[in-house]
Amino acid sequence: MNKEGQSLKRIKKLLTKKISILSSIMIIVSGILIGSFVLANLRNGNQDFIKAGLVENTKPIAEIAQKTGPSMVGIRMTIVTTLDRFFEARGQTSRAEGSGVIISKDGYIMTNYHVVSNADPRNKEHKKVTLEVFLPDQRQTNATFIGGDPLNDLAVIKIDLKNLTVAKLGDSSKLKVGEPAIAIGNPLGLEFAGSVTAGVISALNRTISIEDRTLNLIQTDAAINPGNSGGALVNLEGKVIGINTIKISVSGVEGLGFAIPINNAKPIVEQLIKYGYVKGRPLIGISGREITESMANYYKLPVGIFIANVERGSGAAKAGIRKQDIMIRLAGKKIETMLDLNEVKKAYKAGDTVNTVIVRGKRKLTLKLTFSEEQ
Repeated sequence: MNKEGQSLKRIKKLLTKKISILSSIMIIVSGILIGSFVLANLRNGNQDFIKAGLVENTKPIAEIAQKTGPSMVGIRMTIVTTLDRFFEARGQTSRAEGSGVIISKDGYIMTNYHVVSNADPRNKEHKKVTLEVFLPDQRQTNATFIGGDPLNDLAVIKIDLKNLTVAKLGDSSKLKVGEPAIAIGNPLGLEFAGSVTAGVISALNRTISIEDRTLNLIQTDAAINPGNSGGALVNLEGKVIGINTIKISVSGVEGLGFAIPINNAKPIVEQLIKYGYVKGRPLIGISGREITESMANYYKLPVGIFIANVERGSGAAKAGIRKQDIMIRLAGKKIETMLDLNEVKKAYKAGDTVNTVIVRGKRKLTLKLTFSEEQ
């Protein structure tokens, strides 16, 4: 290689080295600029990250638990049944425990209906049931059942104690997916009373079907377990935004808890306190069993609701509906399940009149049904 070629080679090496150094300097500068930007955001906008659930901030959760905890109570339902065995009376005791929220200075407590259902006077065994409430300040007392709404899984009970801490109720219509949520209650019973779990609002307006009813719920990944039922889901202001009610317990599935939005619960609870039931809600007055498609094919019957019993004096009784009738339509809608029946009822109130189609033997009859009032 001649001298001119060697010189050109040296120049290329020097230029390549300089470019490499400049690139490294640019990367370092970019890193410093990006780091400064992130640091500035963390310093100046930390609360935004906290609200978004990107940065942990345990101090508010501790403060909220301390502030809201005194309003959360444990509820125990004790059922005593007497068995006559070889002419000897023996008592059998069963217990169920859950949570509740103090909503007034005079002792009204909001909870789930399923937590206290056996104490409902509509339950034949209610006289054998004792309700007890356990407060965070170690006080405990018996409670009175005030009213219950099985359809929305809400109930109100009352205690006679002074110096009660009342929970502040929030506005569930303002909730946003991703904002923090804190569940407070008694998972697995009173042994773990006052437990606090934190998560986020995972979804809103989740429609969940349970047995013969449909609930519109808040979804959260804050841990909710048996015993949490009736407890509070609260926001970062320490306000109750929901009443914890169910968790999906399936192998391999975690973080699927649900709460009744407080805006849905408030009007129902107010009516339970005032009347003991939800006023104006329509009642048909039947109990029945679903005839599924497979059953219908086997027994040569129509799909619908087999009427097992008709309540005396109810709208169904006055309409002429009898035991062993099969209801197949109500208010123009096909009826195949109890869920179908309840969905149709939601569009009406006590006193409204609709047509119902029933099958009696080999005859199909159309009857006029006036809803009575559910109490």
